[in-house]
Amino acid sequence: MRLDKFLVECGVGSRKEVKQVISNGEIKVNNELIDSPKFNLDVTKDEVKLNNKILTYKKFRYYIMNKKAGYITAVEDLNEKTVMDLLPDWVIKKDLAPVGRLDKDTEGLLLFTNDGKLNHKLLSPKSHVEKTYYIEIEKSIDDKSINFLETGVDIGSYITMPAKVHKIEDKKIYLTIKEGKFHQVKKMLEAVNNKVTYLKRVSFGNLKLNDLKIGEVKEISIEDIIKM
Repeated sequence: MRLDKFLVECGVGSRKEVKQVISNGEIKVNNELIDSPKFNLDVTKDEVKLNNKILTYKKFRYYIMNKKAGYITAVEDLNEKTVMDLLPDWVIKKDLAPVGRLDKDTEGLLLFTNDGKLNHKLLSPKSHVEKTYYIEIEKSIDDKSINFLETGVDIGSYITMPAKVHKIEDKKIYLTIKEGKFHQVKKMLEAVNNKVTYLKRVSFGNLKLNDLKIGEVKEISIEDIIKM
């Protein structure tokens, strides 16, 4: 692979910017200073350093975030803050995008990747990837409402698939669904005459928030995901 392409893929900058970085003498390959962007390297063997920091080539990258409320799930928006604004500087943002969406006021687990094929697979209705939400609700929930949620409810021209409900307290539940319809969780609770007051996604397939703090981001591997 050409050195300039490698540096672009590692998120160092645009093709023009990395050429300047190389010209400035900031790049070493196997501890030798390289001044040509056309230099060919073996990404499986050669060690590349930017100002003595080792760069690791990864064609596909995967990160999970514990999303804060107040940010929309989009790559860019002219009027709103997006989840991309929450990503720290160490994250390589080139071609990165969130998988699916969480509402602006919803917190919790959000996956990011530049692997478009995987993104499409996870969001496909045929995949039925389970998503679990911690929910606080306005009114106490009874067994009849839980049964409706687990059987399937009408959220407006669509009957939801069977879900799982774990009651924590009268006004706190975990809800696991296999779809990702617009405002689905909120509409499901409205369908049983209740209202969501707080919503956080705690798992997505095999991925779990665990002790990831609000706003925190962690890099993961494809192996963490494909166990789904």
